[in-house]
Amino acid sequence: MPRNALSRSPARVLPFVRRHDDIISRQDLSGRAMLKCLWISRDIPFPQDAGDRIYSANMSHALSQADVRVSFLGYGPAIPNDLPESWAENALLALYALGGKKRGKLSALLSRLPIAAAIHATPAYRALLARQLCDTWDLIVIDSYGSGWALDACLAATEQTRQLGRKLPTLVYLSHNHEESIWRAMSAQSQASLPKKIALWQNYLKVRALERRLVAQVDLIAAITEEDAQRYARQAAGKPTVTLTPGYTGWSAPTRRIDASTPRRVVLVGSFRWVVKQENLRRFLELADARFKLHNIQFDVIGDVPTALLDELRPLLQATHFHGFVDDIAPYFATARMAVVPEVIGGGFKLKYLDYLFARVPIATIGDAAAGLPQAIRDHMLACDDLPQLVNAIIENIDRTEQLNVMQAQAFDAAHALFDWSDRGIALRQAVEALQPDVTPPAIQPPATGDRRMPNALPVVRETRP
Repeated sequence: MPRNALSRSPARVLPFVRRHDDIISRQDLSGRAMLKCLWISRDIPFPQDAGDRIYSANMSHALSQADVRVSFLGYGPAIPNDLPESWAENALLALYALGGKKRGKLSALLSRLPIAAAIHATPAYRALLARQLCDTWDLIVIDSYGSGWALDACLAATEQTRQLGRKLPTLVYLSHNHEESIWRAMSAQSQASLPKKIALWQNYLKVRALERRLVAQVDLIAAITEEDAQRYARQAAGKPTVTLTPGYTGWSAPTRRIDASTPRRVVLVGSFRWVVKQENLRRFLELADARFKLHNIQFDVIGDVPTALLDELRPLLQATHFHGFVDDIAPYFATARMAVVPEVIGGGFKLKYLDYLFARVPIATIGDAAAGLPQAIRDHMLACDDLPQLVNAIIENIDRTEQLNVMQAQAFDAAHALFDWSDRGIALRQAVEALQPDVTPPAIQPPATGDRRMPNALPVVRETRP
């Protein structure tokens, strides 16, 4: 059974919160120093029902595999659903899950922070973060701009650490997208009502301000694609950056043959809770649904679609079927001739590509959406400049089964050895180590005026299990 963003396979749930002081030695068996990481995320990333959760979960796990003890903070249940054994049995990963309510959306709208950040910037989360910042860390990861509310607290703790003469942590911004570009495009191209467009524009300005502060203040930027890394380089010349494209650990189809008996279906996998994803879906359906019906093509949408959006779209559609979450996505891939990525707004790496590639489903895509994929894979996709061209390409090629088989086989072969998560963890650790001096910064000397008081020491807080 394949595991991906939208399929839920049962996983044995075990007690998983382990205190880092259970690990006595700071050296692993190979002699490499054991590092400590504070990972600040919006949510505990389980179940893995969206791309951001998949990226956060696997990137933090990969870092632990590089001999880094990770304390992962976020909102979520004390025992998450679908917790994989790789997490439950990993002594280098500790989850600190916050219960209770997040901030409401209306309250978040009134914040100086963008909505995604303001929702999570609660007093409870600030208190948990303050306790964790009393500890000593080698690196602190701010996971996506939605966790950017924590920047000021991290900077203050780092400055106090400096005053105490201790080794400074490396502050890392783990970017999921170049957010300023996405929100600028969304606010400019939105076809929503005027009040909604004003709200989008206001949120864009908040996103831009927060992301620029993050880029300016952190020590290291981790970009999800090389294209995003280049955008950050233009914003902050000389800022250290590492590119960490996603890996893949899911199900792979051993072999596949598309022929005339394969249903004339096109599949789209995704989570459509985010307003940008909803806008992309609307635009594609406006062009594709009627033409797919005319050419006897069924379009299957698999994943979480909000009820309000379903109520809006269903009366207008003829060829499109919404399936929601499914336990096993493999039958939908096996009965599809093509998969589509119709995203004209948005950047970053689309994790759905990996599901399609390893399920051996030929891909039709907007060319700009394929950021982060090697050219050797792009060469075996139908890459189009815009949505009308994309719809035409699907209709023109859906019966060219021999060509589709060549596409899926060669794309699979090109992708097979390129997406190992563990490589990403090693790369992040190495990027952090390259920035850390071998010596501890000198402590501030007592003032010569006779005032022998040293800067205030950080309080000692015993962290309890959440």
